[in-house]
Amino acid sequence: MNSRTDQVWIVLSMLEWGTEYFEKKGVDSPRMSVEWLLAHVLNVKRLDIYLQYDRPLSDDELNALRPLIKRRANHEPLQHITGSTQFMGCKIYVNPEVLIPRDETEQLVELILEECKERKHEPVQLLDIGTGSGCISIAIKSRYPEWLCTGIDISKGALEMARKNALENRVDIELIDCDLNNIDSCDEIAGRQWDIVVSNPPYITHKERETLDPQVLNFEPDVALFHSNPTELYERICAFASSKNSRLFLECSNQYADQIEIVANQYYESVKLLKDLDGNDRFIYSKSPSN
Repeated sequence: MNSRTDQVWIVLSMLEWGTEYFEKKGVDSPRMSVEWLLAHVLNVKRLDIYLQYDRPLSDDELNALRPLIKRRANHEPLQHITGSTQFMGCKIYVNPEVLIPRDETEQLVELILEECKERKHEPVQLLDIGTGSGCISIAIKSRYPEWLCTGIDISKGALEMARKNALENRVDIELIDCDLNNIDSCDEIAGRQWDIVVSNPPYITHKERETLDPQVLNFEPDVALFHSNPTELYERICAFASSKNSRLFLECSNQYADQIEIVANQYYESVKLLKDLDGNDRFIYSKSPSN
């Protein structure tokens, strides 16, 4: 899209041009990308742009759209360009400091809500290890407001973003700077009992880097994506959660799910390996008879 002023752009022509342009650039979901950017600039819902497909775009709108298209052509995630995403009905701000919430993590939250619904009106203590944007704790607190949700993270930038998201969604969650590797020395965490522990930790090995989509590899934080030994990390989480007699909910890579199931069975009497909507082994749900 050039800056010529003699061409009249309407919504439909921009959709067609942008889709073709993004296809040439190898951008994932080219049509949807243009739809989201147009909706963002026009301040409407994505599908509503088709209700005004013959609407001319003003110079101000075109000037706002051009840099966004350039950023998307460089494979920058749509969520970074627009600044936010939706997660379980909550608006979640994102930036390069935090992992962009995935559909699979929504399924993890739904699993927790379903499995623990008998306690929805109790002051359940939930610990979210590696909270990132805070999306898990915020979504759960929004649904079960009597629960007491605490998120920990090693990244100060992530904790700052989680605080912003909690304010945006008007929920009260506790956020603590704590490293899982030293969790036993963090009195605010180790000195308390937890009814539920949930975690979606980094589970991609460094040797898998080059298999990732550029919009993930180049724009999302390494600390939230990669770990040299994911199984060891999951074992540390299992050991901590079981020592607190907590129900444990984990999201994991389907490549290591069977190994993590074996690890969880070393600490819990009941362990379920559950699939995501694509049929991949994705979640571990562990509990003991007493919880």
